[in-house]
Amino acid sequence: MSEPSQATGLRSWLFVPGDSERKLLRARSSAADALILDLEDSVAQARLATARGMVAEALRAPRSGQRLWVRVNALTSAEALDDLAAVASAAPDGILLPKTASADDVVCLGHYLSALETVAGLPRGGIRIAAIATETAASLFTLGSYAGAEPRLVAMTWGAEDLAASLGASANREADGSYAAPYQLARSLCLAGAAAAGVEAIDTVFTDFRDATKLAQEAVAARHAGFSGKLAIHPDQVAPINAAFTPDAAEIAHAERIVAAFAANPGMGTVGMEGRMVDMPHLKQAQRLLAVARRGAA
Repeated sequence: MSEPSQATGLRSWLFVPGDSERKLLRARSSAADALILDLEDSVAQARLATARGMVAEALRAPRSGQRLWVRVNALTSAEALDDLAAVASAAPDGILLPKTASADDVVCLGHYLSALETVAGLPRGGIRIAAIATETAASLFTLGSYAGAEPRLVAMTWGAEDLAASLGASANREADGSYAAPYQLARSLCLAGAAAAGVEAIDTVFTDFRDATKLAQEAVAARHAGFSGKLAIHPDQVAPINAAFTPDAAEIAHAERIVAAFAANPGMGTVGMEGRMVDMPHLKQAQRLLAVARRGAA
């Protein structure tokens, strides 16, 4: 398992309605690694123009260590270009693009951003892209298309709520809380598509923000599967997500021993350690975990 070519180091991505100053202030005081200032689902059409102005103002305000991303409306909508024109000159760290049909949408967004950066006098390529890549039925057939498509792309995530609507489903989880088969497929394809593209995979939201226990369980399982972070819809979800995606001392020590074992046996593809054999996949996993730990410490 290789380290993503453009690692963000972001564990928790907290959605904030773009038209709520109160929620933005609360989010800014949270420990979220990134805020997603939302211009899509959480903003009513009648409030969209107001939200654009508020988001642009928030982007221009003095920033802390939090990364500030913006979710715009889908490129197929009439609002997307107005969203981008309103916020690009304020230099968000990135754009979260919903309802991507394929890598073609990401490439198109990259062209728009290049033009807007040029007009605003910003460095070309400075605004990154993350794609919500599974929100329509058709998108499930294109998750292998993102590799090499657009250098701005740093992350891919998946969505279960809009996908359920696209599939005509009444629910996306089983009675025991696990995802139904179509959504397990979408999650797995997003993870594989992100790995193939050399970008980070971000797990989707857990909608019951009052259930911290199940959120933590889902976040831990996501990290074990290969995801590097998780979307959040409430500030109370940030701490469990950050904890789940931060390697603990025992994990770090074990990874360091694997790296040291290979360093002591240069040229070997398999080495013995603590009564078992470890090989190159174990070394790559250990190196990735240590890189995650370093980013978390930074």
